[in-house]
Amino acid sequence: MTDFDYCVIGGGFAGLTAALRLKQAGRSVAVLEARDRLGGRTFTEVRADGCWIDRGGAWIGPGQDRIQALMNEFGVRSYRQYTDGEAMMVVDGKQYRYTGTIPWTMSPWASMNLGATFVELGHMCKAIPLEAPWEAPKAGKWDRISLAQWLDRAVWSKPAYELLETAIAGSYTSAASEVSMLFALYQMASGGGPNFVFGVKDGAQDARPVGGMGALYGPMAAELGDSIHLSQPVHRIEQDAAGVTAHADGSTVRAHRAIVAVPLAIAGQIRYDPMLPVDRSFLHQRVPSGSIIKISVLYDEPFWRRDGLSGQSAAPGSPATVTIDGCTDAGRPGVLCVISEGPIARQIGRLDAAERRTAILRELVTRFGEKAGAPVDYVEQDWSTERYSGGGMLSHTPTGVLTQYGHALREPCGRIHWAGTESSAVMCGWVDGAIRSGERAASEVLQHELAAV
Repeated sequence: MTDFDYCVIGGGFAGLTAALRLKQAGRSVAVLEARDRLGGRTFTEVRADGCWIDRGGAWIGPGQDRIQALMNEFGVRSYRQYTDGEAMMVVDGKQYRYTGTIPWTMSPWASMNLGATFVELGHMCKAIPLEAPWEAPKAGKWDRISLAQWLDRAVWSKPAYELLETAIAGSYTSAASEVSMLFALYQMASGGGPNFVFGVKDGAQDARPVGGMGALYGPMAAELGDSIHLSQPVHRIEQDAAGVTAHADGSTVRAHRAIVAVPLAIAGQIRYDPMLPVDRSFLHQRVPSGSIIKISVLYDEPFWRRDGLSGQSAAPGSPATVTIDGCTDAGRPGVLCVISEGPIARQIGRLDAAERRTAILRELVTRFGEKAGAPVDYVEQDWSTERYSGGGMLSHTPTGVLTQYGHALREPCGRIHWAGTESSAVMCGWVDGAIRSGERAASEVLQHELAAV
């Protein structure tokens, strides 16, 4: 058994940030990470030729000032997402090229329906108190219905419905019927509204760190040094009047307090002694993650740029549901990022690897031409099968959960504190939200320490 001031469970951005701030405050800390790598739901692969690929979370946008502050702290630059050229929507087999957020080249009825729905969502988001969305005036009403039920009532154009379902439900990597409307509004509001959430330029996918997310979590890990312990999944946490004891594979850590910074469903797999309060325990059982497969398709060059395309496309119901230009700041090689989410991701996940690759490339050829069928490499990351992520980039709450158990998201349970992007009232679901949650949790444990003096 090794004694530390604090123990952090989870080596994603939430856990690393909490541990970093505690170490910078002069405290001893142990980070126990279940995987053999850091980064959590981000994962940067640096290839032999120096090219890097973000296999998980990758983008940053305006208003995400905590990740920007951390990048400034470690001298990590950013570069703008490539947006020159036209984006593409594919509905019922027909391609619509457009610029901006809404594909006005579709039928006037569908485009107007899309625009009106975005406006309505923006108004609804303004009614959400970010620190306590369950206290919104219509929280009970919105939490009783799913996103799918709301779309059924609000959207009359079939193409508009399919595109909105893809855009909104895709954020939660689940079917729209699985997600509470209150949660969808809360998550969108935490980022400033639908225009930010679904936007590229000046939106949630406005820029990327040079070198990928690993260029940031790498130096954070270097500063933490031997505080980090990999391949140490925590399976039990005990707490008593004097401290906590975390039991992992092959190690036991004793500390004054613990910060658990893993997805809620994964936190629920840990045994707590004594048991957690009922509301927190039930919260763990009721906040799942969805399914997402992220694929990087590499070419000698980004040929779509020469063809006047941005690389951004969406095709509801397609195996390649969404694509976006995934090139590094160097611009070469060409990297086309393909994202498959929700039920479609589960469906193609049942194919063998060769069948899945064939299906994806076939879709890319349909959109981008024959050159898309001859990549130099194909890199796939199925987050649905990641044991210590439990699924997609963001967990979600089904109907009825946020109003009943949301208050337990950030409440400490004795000497156990909670971090993770889902617990952030601002930028919930982004790396910035994870960083905010880590800083909040670190501040909490230090405040308890001062109060005890």
